[in-house]
Amino acid sequence: MYTVREIKERTETFFSQKNVPNAKLDTDILIAHSLGMKRLDLYLDMERPLTEQQLDVLRPLVKRRATREPLQYIIGSTDFYGLTLKVDSRALVPRQETEELVDRIVTRLSEAPKRILDLGTGSGAIAFALASKYPEACITAIDSSTGAIALALENATTLDFVDRVRIIEGNWWSPIADDESFDLIVSNPPYLTEAEMRSAEPEVVDYEPQEALVAGHDGLNDLRILLEGAPKYLCATGLLAMETGIAQSESLTAMAAIAGLTCECIEDLNERPRFFFATPKHA
Repeated sequence: MYTVREIKERTETFFSQKNVPNAKLDTDILIAHSLGMKRLDLYLDMERPLTEQQLDVLRPLVKRRATREPLQYIIGSTDFYGLTLKVDSRALVPRQETEELVDRIVTRLSEAPKRILDLGTGSGAIAFALASKYPEACITAIDSSTGAIALALENATTLDFVDRVRIIEGNWWSPIADDESFDLIVSNPPYLTEAEMRSAEPEVVDYEPQEALVAGHDGLNDLRILLEGAPKYLCATGLLAMETGIAQSESLTAMAAIAGLTCECIEDLNERPRFFFATPKHA
């Protein structure tokens, strides 16, 4: 029988041979997950022998990660803004940059928004993070993917947000009534170029939904739709907040000007122009 330490060493070596990023961390997480325990608890009993039944649970998980399937899909969940979200191949894995977008919004707003619109909600990560931050807000979350909508609804049920977040299937602005307006419109839309997608990591290229990532040769197809429609649905003092590509600031600024919006490009923690905020010019 192999001990936790021996399986850990073997798995780390195997992952390194397969060019799996963060081989040590991913090994710890998968072993702990397969045993139904916390990662740090592994280190309290490294000489514990693992039964054949326990190894039978672990082996397929290791095999999946070796093919570069995202760890979060294998585990089936991820933490986002203090919430535990179900994640799978129906939607993107929520990323640190998107969590930072929520932080930037909260810092920017001086008053709690009453009506919030999340376009391209995916798993519902942004909508639910904002729901947890602004308990009095009425939130609408939209996605064009039937699978993503089903996943968001599952998360809404688990997190008890069913009555607070309205989840609708539709393409960008199409489900929104002409007379609706919002204090905050937020989106993490597709913004990768076709060239960027071809050079992305296998986790992205082979497993995550491409329609949620790529937006034409310049990555601007969906961002253009968002900027063109935002003035109609933003209230007079409303804010449009988006996660974008780091090479798109100049193009987005030009499009915002045409749409009648005042804009600001904001850097992420790595000092890259990752976020784009815009408000009506008269605001």
